[in-house]
Amino acid sequence: MSHTCQLRMTQEMYDKLVAHLFPGDGDEHGAVIHAGLLETKDGPVLTARDLILAVEGRDWVPGTRGYRKLLAPFISKQVRCCRDERLVYLAVHNHLGTDRVAFSDVDIESHERGFPALLDLIDGMPVGSLVFAQNAVAGDIWLPGKSRLQIDRMVVVGSRRTELRPAPSSLRKAFDLRFDRQVRMFGASGQGILARSKVAIIGLGGVGSILAELLGRLGVGSFVLVDPDRIQPSNLPRLVNATGWDAMTWLVAPGRPEWMRRLGTSLSTRKIDLARRVISRANRKATIDLHFTSMEEKAVVEALKTCDYVFLAADGHRARRLFNAVVHQYLVPGVQLGTRIQTNDETGEVVNIHTSARLVTPACGCLLCNQAISPQRLRDESMSGQMRQAQRYVDGDDASAPSVITLNALSASQAANDFLLYMTGLTRAEAFQGNIQQHPLDRRVKFVMPRKDANCADCGNEKQSRLSRGDGASLPLVD
Repeated sequence: MSHTCQLRMTQEMYDKLVAHLFPGDGDEHGAVIHAGLLETKDGPVLTARDLILAVEGRDWVPGTRGYRKLLAPFISKQVRCCRDERLVYLAVHNHLGTDRVAFSDVDIESHERGFPALLDLIDGMPVGSLVFAQNAVAGDIWLPGKSRLQIDRMVVVGSRRTELRPAPSSLRKAFDLRFDRQVRMFGASGQGILARSKVAIIGLGGVGSILAELLGRLGVGSFVLVDPDRIQPSNLPRLVNATGWDAMTWLVAPGRPEWMRRLGTSLSTRKIDLARRVISRANRKATIDLHFTSMEEKAVVEALKTCDYVFLAADGHRARRLFNAVVHQYLVPGVQLGTRIQTNDETGEVVNIHTSARLVTPACGCLLCNQAISPQRLRDESMSGQMRQAQRYVDGDDASAPSVITLNALSASQAANDFLLYMTGLTRAEAFQGNIQQHPLDRRVKFVMPRKDANCADCGNEKQSRLSRGDGASLPLVD
């Protein structure tokens, strides 16, 4: 088992915590965090859910052994709350300094005295402590059975991604010279961030195929690719690098015997394998995890837990519902993409086209809040025993699904740019809040601010919401 774990926290909570710990008085201050816990193949991850600031002189007082301490009644109340909610108790305080921090000997002694009793009280959940300095954090996490973990890094999920560690990373700044031109924009450290990043692409059709190409050429280091389909001849104009061999066009051509067409379909290239080929040609060092299935499989969800970002390029409403839950329950930001073409039912004339890149993060209104998940479509897709239809581009259940690579490229490039600027820290906070819609017929770009409902079951602040719950809440629709 790994001896380290990761902590994830929203930007809103981090800003509130920093303002409390570092008000400018040069003193120490205290707080408590209630956190969700999720187990991943890379080790445990904590997701900060609630922040309780310790009041000076009432909850946070001069210590008898150390400089300052949280009072026992305050600790007891918070631990009981974590026990009842099945959350992790984390005591928080700060030290002075910048960029590096560590627990003092007195801190460690207090953990060894107090944490065994707290483990008995919290009934099977971990307990721990965090110490912050400016731009640094360290953690000592005690598990049932009294084994211990250290916080390896804390990821702040906001308008830009911020990563805090106990001390500055010693990773080398060297980079592959192929990336020289883009390194001139965001530096060798930014290229290193991309090389260490892990993304998921759900749906490798017209939009997802382009994303695979773009992200591979940016130098993203690790991919989770999810799609249940194989390549058909009608896919060839819009899938990057697809050939007639991939679609087995000579076997599935009209007029061929039915047995031959079935054989050709079974031998055609899987979309995930095409995407792997595209990525590998762009970046041979990339690691690629393939899932020839829909998103609603447990193995896919387990892979998503370890990702830094998720691209939802499949437009089924079941996938939207699960994606929305993953973003908020595990604090993994993402984007939902698509193209919609509206036609006149009588004349067949195209009356509107819009492409969208809809950011979905813990801070902005989610797909549920913005009515982007249709209860009727969810019922229809769930009642069908067939594989969920992944990309509807035209209104109407019986309509064919037109798709044009140039339109798909609009939403794919916007989403890839948002990811790039988010990961490398170049995003301006005021710009990373809404959704981009492009309307090619009118040569118009529209910016849409999402709605956010405080009572939302996924992103809301209510006690029963899934926000930051980790494995403490079940996910919808997972097979």
